[in-house]
Formats: sequence, C-alpha cells, structure tokens
Amino acid sequence: MLRFGMFRFGLLIAAIVLLSISPVSAALGQPGRIRGSGETGNPTRLSQRIYDLNTVETFSGEVLGVDRISSRSNGGIHLRVATDQGIIPVHLGPTWYIEEQDISIEQGDRIIVTGSRVTIADEPTVIAAEVRRGDQLLNLRDQDGTPLWRGNHRTRGGHRAP
Repeated sequence: MLRFGMFRFGLLIAAIVLLSISPVSAALGQPGRIRGSGETGNPTRLSQRIYDLNTVETFSGEVLGVDRISSRSNGGIHLRVATDQGIIPVHLGPTWYIEEQDISIEQGDRIIVTGSRVTIADEPTVIAAEVRRGDQLLNLRDQDGTPLWRGNHRTRGGHRAP
C-alpha cells in the first residue's frame, strides 16, 4: 500500500512540474520577438526595455495611421509615418498615458519624431521620445530614455513647444 501511495505522490509532483513549465514555454512562443535579443512578448512592453540612446534620430513625416494595440497585459499607441525613407512604425507608449496628454495625433498630421531606431519582430521601428505637431510637443521619455509614465515621471507630457 505504501508503494502505491509513493507512486501517486510521484505522479502529483510530475504533474505540478509540467504545469509550471507550460506557462514559461507558452510565453517564449509569443509574437513580438526582438531580433538578436532573445526577448519575446508584447512589443509595447519590450519597447520600454530596448530604447537605445546610441540609435536616437529625428525625422519628419505624415501620419498614415494611428493604431491602438491591445493586449491582456499592456496596450499601446503606435503610428505609421510616411517619410522620405519610407513608412516607419513608431511606438509612442501605453494607451492610458497617451490619452492623458494634452495633444492628439491623427491620420494626416505632419509630425517630427525623435526616438530610438530598433528592430522589433524583424521590423525596423522607432521608439519615440518626443513627437512635435505644429507648436505642440508630446514628451514620452526623459534624456536617459526612461519612460515618463514610470515611477516619479508621471506628469502630463503634452504641452506647447518652446
């Protein structure tokens, strides 16, 4: 009888181990892989971690589309911007933060973007630090690239440009 009880205990342990491994392997198979980094997951969340001060650039263009990306853990606002170099996807930040700002960006707007050019899901993308539309400025990151929606930075980021 003791031997049968140990067998059941072993099966229980095996089941617990398998169930704890499943979420990890499922997370590793999610879309949004950043080429060369080995990271996976939600592109908006990943953009918060891969902002690179060494690849910051400024460009202008026309907004072709404004996309609200939603996911269970974190949604975000992304733009498609037509430039002289082609169409560039631009990640702004979390939906809740962008919608709190005093600026709205819409299809057809002419904008100037400053941000870090990275590769997300095998696609060149810019993670915006600031976006200018006319005399309005949408601040998204500080000089170190830290998102303004994190920690002590939670302030209103849309205002008139100096």
